[in-house]
Amino acid sequence: MINFLLLAILIGVTYFVANEGPQGAAISLFAVIFAGLIAMNFFEPLAEFIASSLGNSFEWQNRSDIIAMLLLFAGGVTLIRVMGDNLFPTYAEVNPMFYEVSRWGLGLFTGYITMAILLTSLHVAPLPREFIGFTPEGNNFLSITAPDREWLAFTQYVSEKSMKRSGNRIFDGAEFPSNPTDVSTQRIWASFPIRYAARRELYTTGGRPPVQSGPPPIGQPQQGGGVPSGGAGGF
Repeated sequence: MINFLLLAILIGVTYFVANEGPQGAAISLFAVIFAGLIAMNFFEPLAEFIASSLGNSFEWQNRSDIIAMLLLFAGGVTLIRVMGDNLFPTYAEVNPMFYEVSRWGLGLFTGYITMAILLTSLHVAPLPREFIGFTPEGNNFLSITAPDREWLAFTQYVSEKSMKRSGNRIFDGAEFPSNPTDVSTQRIWASFPIRYAARRELYTTGGRPPVQSGPPPIGQPQQGGGVPSGGAGGF
């Protein structure tokens, strides 16, 4: 089921973007990439605002993230696209072969990135840990690629490089030593899919930890409840 939905997004976006010609497709690609980065950077604080404004209930704590992410993404694409159309109101005449290759190539690229961003939004959705073929650790597109993890890696990269901010604040940048006894082995550990998979698992139990099938091992403390923290806090 997840493959059918992702293919529908890829084909639909590719078709409509390619119909805009090379210039319109380039503007759409630019809009999707930057709107996606904006959404990844700001969805967590917006989600906290939405949840607190609407009562901060358990349900809104789990729903506000995907609402904030998709709202920022859709709003960003719309705004950037309108600005692009106003800045470039006319289309330049190009070679027919270049016209066809570029519009379909840019359309396909835009469709793939759009699919990756929407697939990433499923990580923060109030749904079970695994559903309709979606698994946080798997290759969710035709069992070949993982567009969601590719988008997360791209977001991580730009937060460390081109969009790096003072204080070395990066996306999903928790730091822990590889060797707990050696602080010189400090490195960044990305945990976005794992954290949200744990939160979705808690959501299906109403916020209670899963019931254990047997007693815990002797000497090992039982795990407590609570909802894991949400997004990565931006960059």
